[in-house]
Amino acid sequence: MAELRPNADAMKRLRALGLRPTRQRMALARLLFDHGNMHVTAETLYDSAQDADIKVSLATVYNTLHQFTAAGLLRQVIVDPSRCYFDTNVDEHHHFFFEETGQLADIPDELIRSMAPGDLPPGTKLSRIDIVVRLRGAA
Repeated sequence: MAELRPNADAMKRLRALGLRPTRQRMALARLLFDHGNMHVTAETLYDSAQDADIKVSLATVYNTLHQFTAAGLLRQVIVDPSRCYFDTNVDEHHHFFFEETGQLADIPDELIRSMAPGDLPPGTKLSRIDIVVRLRGAA
């Protein structure tokens, strides 16, 4: 039976996370997770869906990305107040942001040295460290 339903594992995974595996969620999940790690914006995922003849609205793409992020399937990377990316690699890692092209790329682990937090405010603990290194062409 699993051979007849190749998306059965994805359906079970979405259900386990409390997300109903709708046709649109399943289609967007395939675009996001079937091609290795990637960084997308809602607009680029919407464009990919249109190219793949997936009938979905931009609002549904936004909602799905935020639902997947809340469920731990994606990691949100905010590079400035008006630009947000979604990363399929949810492991702790950091990013280069190329200002001129708007591209986001993972920073190789060997480039980031261990960073010990300084004194944290009383009653807090470190959740995670996010580093976005902004780059532009040398002029």
